[in-house]
Amino acid sequence: MPPFLGILFGLGILWAIGDLVHRDKDQSEGERITIADALKRIDMSAIVFFIGILLAVATLEHAGVLAALARWLDTEIGRLDVIVLAFGLLSAIVDNVPMVAAAMGMYDLATHPPDSFLWEFMAYCAGTGGSILIIGSAAGVAAMGAEKIDFIWYMRRFGGLALAGYFAGALVYIAQANLLS
Repeated sequence: MPPFLGILFGLGILWAIGDLVHRDKDQSEGERITIADALKRIDMSAIVFFIGILLAVATLEHAGVLAALARWLDTEIGRLDVIVLAFGLLSAIVDNVPMVAAAMGMYDLATHPPDSFLWEFMAYCAGTGGSILIIGSAAGVAAMGAEKIDFIWYMRRFGGLALAGYFAGALVYIAQANLLS
């Protein structure tokens, strides 16, 4: 199931269960604990962002763009570890959710099963790569707003350390995968 359909399906199920559980409560109390009320209190722009990104990625997948990109990367670069490292570095700029969603559209699960090197290394690289720049993850952007963290300040203090940690962890993971195979 595409990720955006999973989000919408899960929200629909949660809404229906919430309405069933609280159907006997009076209206003033019941309105406070509904999914609709909870949605009013959360950051809707973040939800719309993620749904929009996942819809865009699904469109690229259905148009065949992602499969063509995967073939091009395999031809031009040829090494899966280098491709995944590049994904991680790109997730420092682009949020890791769309990066992983794009990778899911690029690489077939029949060729690369869920527990293969590709997906395990992608989880590390996309998740950790988002911390190289504070703008690479939704949590980082939220921290910038909540703690008034300046992008340049973060880059000077933590950018180099995060990049060094990213590559150190990647090297350890690749060495471990080579030793265990």
